[in-house]
Amino acid sequence: RAMSPLVSFLHHLWPFTVVSAVAIEFTLIRQELTLSSARRLQVTDTVLGIAAGALFVVGLLRVFYFEKGADYYFHSHAFTVKSSIFIAVGLLSIGPTVEFLSWRSAVSAGQVPAISAKKLRLITAVIHDELLSIVIILLCAAIMARGGWV
Repeated sequence: RAMSPLVSFLHHLWPFTVVSAVAIEFTLIRQELTLSSARRLQVTDTVLGIAAGALFVVGLLRVFYFEKGADYYFHSHAFTVKSSIFIAVGLLSIGPTVEFLSWRSAVSAGQVPAISAKKLRLITAVIHDELLSIVIILLCAAIMARGGWV
């Protein structure tokens, strides 16, 4: 239990990193795509993936080894909704990540990646969905913290 404060700290640090990365992606994707913004999107998406993965791992550590125990969390509807949305958004975000990764050769060659208007709208919609999902996850976390919706 000596690690509990550190794990709690990390469980707060990673969500702020996730929110920041999604906000940066939201800003960048709405601008005209340039070589510089393409590079920033790639880096930001990498940071987002690392932060989301770390958040997931730290969250699991809190559920199974720290805090109130798995029984408490898995009997909470707010936790179930929060976790399900987090996983669904993680899966949904694979699309933009694959697109950003496909830009590597163009960006390395100093070229602006080509992206269709349809694909750009889809990626923008996913990022909007990520932002909305963050709000719902925060609501579920607040309900959970008060022992509600059990």
